[in-house]
Amino acid sequence: MQSSTTLQQKARFMTFVCLVLFFLGQVNTGWGQQGRKNLAAFDTKQYHFGFALSANSSDFDVVLTPDYTFSDSLLGIENVPQAGFNLALVASWNVNKNLHLRFLPGLSFQDRSLEYRFLKDGESDLKVRRTESVYLDFPLALKLRTDRVGNFAAYALIGGKLSKDMQSQEETNQQLQSDFILRLESGNSSFDIGAGMDFFLPFFKFSIEGKFELGSRNILIQDESRYSAPLESLQTRSFILSFLFEG
Repeated sequence: MQSSTTLQQKARFMTFVCLVLFFLGQVNTGWGQQGRKNLAAFDTKQYHFGFALSANSSDFDVVLTPDYTFSDSLLGIENVPQAGFNLALVASWNVNKNLHLRFLPGLSFQDRSLEYRFLKDGESDLKVRRTESVYLDFPLALKLRTDRVGNFAAYALIGGKLSKDMQSQEETNQQLQSDFILRLESGNSSFDIGAGMDFFLPFFKFSIEGKFELGSRNILIQDESRYSAPLESLQTRSFILSFLFEG
């Protein structure tokens, strides 16, 4: 029987696919109106607001200690990406038609997993340590956009982000657990880089965006447990596919 976690992941994926198909259909409808320039006055407005729906794939940038096999006959550690999603508001200030400053506060649900293999009784014993984070994000980014061609424009973006994990277990007492957990700091920061496409539809602007988030700090709490001792540092990293709507 499938676990509830697996079923939830499949439900999230199917919902996301349905959203993709629906909005690509809307884009195709707007794009197909030949000769008509939608939202002609959009770039004359200094401020724009909207929201973003995103899916993410997240894991760690792992740095092991020089001799990581010293810990309880450890054979190896595998970094396994996990799927998640993001919800955010969008506030955009048009410095000019090609340069926009964006602020996208929101929530990011990011799961990550490390698989440890220990030697036990002559066989490989698998231990999985999965971290489930709910980040409160405060990202700021510069969007560099091309001139508009009809109802289309492309852009690149670069920025940074401060985050707070609202589900962090950094204060957890390991002695009260049935087995050691992998403890991470609640505060985090990252560098963001990505690109996307703007589609000007009859009633709103729709954007498809891909972005990499690269954590800039070591969030590992080293408590010398069998799971943290082999690690020198852990930094977060994610790929985020977003759908943005602005009016």
